[in-house]
Amino acid sequence: MIKNKTIGVVMPAHNEELLITETLQGIPDFVDKIIVVNDASKDNTKEKILAEQAKQSRIVFIDHEKNKGLGATLADGYVKALELDLDCIAVMAGDNQMDPADLENIVMPIIDETVDYTKGNRLLYKGASKIMPKYRFFGNIVATFLTKFATGYWQLIDPQCGYTAISKKALDKIDIATLKKGYGYNADILYRLNFYNFKITDVEVKPVYGREKSGIKLFRYTIDVCWFLTKMFWRRLMEKYFFRDFHPLILFYFFSFVSLILISIPLIIRFFVLYFQTGQAPGTTLIILSFSLMMGFFSFGFAIWLDMESNKDLFVK
Repeated sequence: MIKNKTIGVVMPAHNEELLITETLQGIPDFVDKIIVVNDASKDNTKEKILAEQAKQSRIVFIDHEKNKGLGATLADGYVKALELDLDCIAVMAGDNQMDPADLENIVMPIIDETVDYTKGNRLLYKGASKIMPKYRFFGNIVATFLTKFATGYWQLIDPQCGYTAISKKALDKIDIATLKKGYGYNADILYRLNFYNFKITDVEVKPVYGREKSGIKLFRYTIDVCWFLTKMFWRRLMEKYFFRDFHPLILFYFFSFVSLILISIPLIIRFFVLYFQTGQAPGTTLIILSFSLMMGFFSFGFAIWLDMESNKDLFVK
């Protein structure tokens, strides 16, 4: 416990026989419960967890007979944390990729009731660009940009970092049992938190890369996550700014979409068709296209500004 608050760690594990014992032994003593969820590992992960459970009574073991995916694994761990009535619930992967020395900094904003969700930020760490694999570093930049739109937390950085902590109040509110089953669960949690106007913050953590083996298939992961974030963006606008509490920013987003996609793209096609047919630039089409693009980008920029203003108090620096 810290300041009379109980602390739990949810640890998903899938084929982590190489590092799971080391990871479990490294969890700080102030953690009251370690909820380890074995997601149908095919190696000796389960046996190593049970062996460590015999040494540490604080370990709670959940075993999946069939592989459910990372999001569903976390959801099961979170549900168990609520059953155990823990005040603060952190997440640490079973591959020892999260430095336990950072855990206290992760949970303290929750313990102090400053925010309801903290997320590790590896990009704040000095030399992160040299430590992180290049494809992950640049992919993280793209994911950060898209997640800002999807979740409404515009000051957020490194949304793919799974080193997080959440308060019991927030976890109980956001219906965690229905969390996205595969990758993209990070953004799903943030979306749910934003819908209920929970405050979050970033905490600097050390990026750790070494002996772990990533199960991510990069191309499929990129396509799936980008599509999921796009759907989440429109879902957030409709549910938060239309159905629950109408906000004019949704009109500016909608007008920019109509102007840039439904009007400008056909005009661009028409412009080039006429140009190649006649050898001359069609003046009227060019004027309408320029006006459509200008109004579309203006509306899009204004919508972003309104969105940022609406959510600026939900991120605590």
